[in-house]
Amino acid sequence: MTRLLIVEDDPDLALALRVVLARRGYEVSVAGDGREGLRLLFAERPSLMVLDLLLPALDGWEVLDRTRDMSDLPVLVLSGLGEVDDRVRALRSGADDYLVKPFAHEELLARVEALLRRSGPRQWAGEPVEEDMRLVPERRAALWQGSEIRLSEIEYRLLQLLVRNRGRVVTTEQLLDQVWDDTTTIGRDRVKFAVLRLRRKLRTAGGPGSRDPLEAVRGLGYRYESASRTTKAPGPDE
Repeated sequence: MTRLLIVEDDPDLALALRVVLARRGYEVSVAGDGREGLRLLFAERPSLMVLDLLLPALDGWEVLDRTRDMSDLPVLVLSGLGEVDDRVRALRSGADDYLVKPFAHEELLARVEALLRRSGPRQWAGEPVEEDMRLVPERRAALWQGSEIRLSEIEYRLLQLLVRNRGRVVTTEQLLDQVWDDTTTIGRDRVKFAVLRLRRKLRTAGGPGSRDPLEAVRGLGYRYESASRTTKAPGPDE
């Protein structure tokens, strides 16, 4: 059964969310403050977290930041903060979706289902993506074929998103939206050059003649392929 974690300090709303999600077949844990939320996150490793931002003990911004240091599980923010700046800040901080209170239960369920459907296997700090790749969120780095690569914030977020969707094409528009929060046509080249820099770092770490697990899909975007399946030599645009 899929386990969800709700971090919400309003007991009435937390109970309502538990009931609605449990009726849909989810196993639900509830934390009433940020510290308890992190404790349950470490202990239970849920498949998705529903997170309020205005929490006692430790606010939702700090919970979100610490969550991203240990895992890439989907995070749906529920908040009474409805300003554009708040939504943008949450998405840039690592939230996968944002729903403003009050909201319809059916919309909540639809968003939870969509996030779970799109997410790949969860990665946690210290766990390898595959034999040759390990993300190190606390240092914003990656271990590739035994060598540590220090990444910029953008490079780390880019690699993390591609890893989370490994085997599937992530479009340029999706990368702009989720890594840079920029969906304008003007920014498309930023993706291409950031991927090129990332691939050079991976190849350098792998040694002479090595290949990297990133693949350019012409006209669409990019894909992370398992290292064991990466057999094609890179082309000029890759």
